Parts: sequence; C-alpha cells; structure tokens
Amino acid sequence: MNFLKVTALKDKERFSLVRIFCAFKYAIQGIIHALKVEKNFQIHIVCAIIVCLLSIILNIDKTEWLFIIISIFGVLSLELVNSALERAVDIATQEIEPLAKQAKDLAAAAVLVYATMSVIIGVVILGPKLINLLF
Repeated sequence: MNFLKVTALKDKERFSLVRIFCAFKYAIQGIIHALKVEKNFQIHIVCAIIVCLLSIILNIDKTEWLFIIISIFGVLSLELVNSALERAVDIATQEIEPLAKQAKDLAAAAVLVYATMSVIIGVVILGPKLINLLF
C-alpha cells in the first residue's frame, strides 16, 4: 500500500482512486484531530448541535435551513483553516515575530467575523420563532 500511496500522490496528472481515497482519509483525520484537540472547534460543534436541534424543534423552512447550514459549515471550515495556519506559522518560526502574530490574529479575526455573521443569521431566523414558542 505504501508504494500505491506514494505513486498515487506523486502522479497528479492522472485520475487515481487511491489518491482520492488518501485525500479523503487525510481530511477525515484532520476533522477527528480537531474534534479531539481544538477547543474552539469543539465549542463550534456544540453550538452547531444546539442550533440544529432548535431548528428542528422550531420547524424552520428549507431556505432558513440553507442559511443555517451555510453558517455552520462556514464557521467550522474557517476554524479548521485557522488551526492549520497557526500550525504552519508555528513550524515557520519558533520565535515571537510580529508578522507571525499578525497572520495568526488575522486568521482568528476571519473566524470571528464569520461567527458573528452566523450568530446574526441565527437570531434573525430562530429568534422570532423562539419568542412565539415561549410567549
């Protein structure tokens, strides 16, 4: 299998099921690692589960589901990119460098901006339905 994996990853011009399988395997390993280790990713997962449960209880429509799903997966994706960038910066320099700090801060800011938008979308969609249910 090692030979197949090396050959599959090396030959980028040809279609290869082994290469595709390896790509999915590595992506799933990344998600599992984030679920086990990354605290912010874990927090986002818990929030996503709560929002999905509320959405089911409040019986939101298909269009509202699309906004919720895009919001959830957007935040999760950006959190994964942020974690990857942090690792890459840590590999590049062991010292405290102003540009390295800026890179990490900017990636974290991207997550914050998207998460803020997601909260606003959640409040707009779920807020009125939740108020109607409670009052």
